[in-house]
Amino acid sequence: MKIYDYNGKKNICGERVHEARNRQHLTQNDLAARLQVAGITIERDSISRIEIGTRFVADYELRELAKLLNVSVDWLLGIQ
Repeated sequence: MKIYDYNGKKNICGERVHEARNRQHLTQNDLAARLQVAGITIERDSISRIEIGTRFVADYELRELAKLLNVSVDWLLGIQ
């Protein structure tokens, strides 16, 4: 599977994930643990890579990130 870049990044939600995570005073480890409890296999380093834009984010991961961070998928995507 080929993953394409968009403006040099693998995702467009990373900065917003970082912002929402910090607003909730969660560490990257905390967020990874919550995602794991929700059934998504992910480690702290993957959260870091999402936030800096070097990791692709699957649609099911985006949906769960929005839910755990109490924001909308549209907000994570910069639509709102």
